[in-house]
Amino acid sequence: MTNSPTRQHFRQRFRLRPPPLPEPRGPLSAAVTALLRGARGGSVPSPESCSPYGDDLQLALYILYELHYQGFQDVPDSLEWNGALLAHRGAIESRFLDALRHDVPIDPAETAEQVLDELQLEPVGDDGTGVSYFLRDEGSLDQLRVYAAVRSLYHLKEADPHAWVLPRLHGRAKGAMVAVEFDEFGAGRADEIHAQLFADLMADLRLDPTYGRYVDAAPAEALATVNLMSLFGLHRALRAALVGNFAAVEVTSSPASRRLAEALRRVGAGPAAVRFYAEHVEADAVHEQVVRHDVVGGLLADEPHLDADVVFGIRATTHLESRLADRLLGSWRAGATGLRAVPRGGTAYGPGCGAPGAHGSEPR
Repeated sequence: MTNSPTRQHFRQRFRLRPPPLPEPRGPLSAAVTALLRGARGGSVPSPESCSPYGDDLQLALYILYELHYQGFQDVPDSLEWNGALLAHRGAIESRFLDALRHDVPIDPAETAEQVLDELQLEPVGDDGTGVSYFLRDEGSLDQLRVYAAVRSLYHLKEADPHAWVLPRLHGRAKGAMVAVEFDEFGAGRADEIHAQLFADLMADLRLDPTYGRYVDAAPAEALATVNLMSLFGLHRALRAALVGNFAAVEVTSSPASRRLAEALRRVGAGPAAVRFYAEHVEADAVHEQVVRHDVVGGLLADEPHLDADVVFGIRATTHLESRLADRLLGSWRAGATGLRAVPRGGTAYGPGCGAPGAHGSEPR
């Protein structure tokens, strides 16, 4: 049955209003937030004194990237291309990207084809003890709700970051990427857009599907996985790394989605929650082949010198996903939620600029 206009409007309401600015997590994100609120004359700490994977830097970067997506309440749209903000963003990006290049070394002899072969081996992307395995075998409904809240930072903008690469591809790679993105955007049906399906999953799990609702509760490790896509997508020089990120997501999605659908069925979740992951089992199995052979293959046929960049995109993605998995699994096994404890008024900061360990990459 076709949804009525009223029903469609209700279901899409989560995307129609920009979210409020998140609560700062340190001096860097506080300074960025103050600039967006119109402060004048304040200084912005150097990101070189910040932990590259820490809460403060990752939130500051997330906020600056979000100006290119939905923006924020009471923040003028004109600030999207503000020169001073772009300069601050560039410095923060450099800190993040330098850390990734240090922590994700690339073997010059390694090819994108070889790395994708590794990802296709079961267990896909991990040793069988990852988050989707845990949730399938022993995860509680509350832990699945936490996982959905954390993943909402990406899934409520699903496919948007990867669309940045379309003008930067050619021929076979462009055509194949458009075909996959067409599916991600619901094949022309608003109620089938994957971001909308995830909003339906959240509502089924009694979570608030409002865009940006759980940013304050999401740990830095979750912010970093989303920031990575924006970093790659907003820089033409990193277009092949974005293709690598997309390939890593699609290759690992189908098996993980099957496990998550099983987990939701086991805990008695509703049909909308199960449907999101069940849809991805078959769709992403097809997408995996298209991305591997036509998007990656087409890109490297046109620009073979970008092979190492594709590998970097894949490796950086699995590196940050592993950090997030370690955070969630470590918290759950210790009896914690995995979410950040947001203090009243948001005045207590986590690791940030000048914090112990801020002058180098944090250990995994």
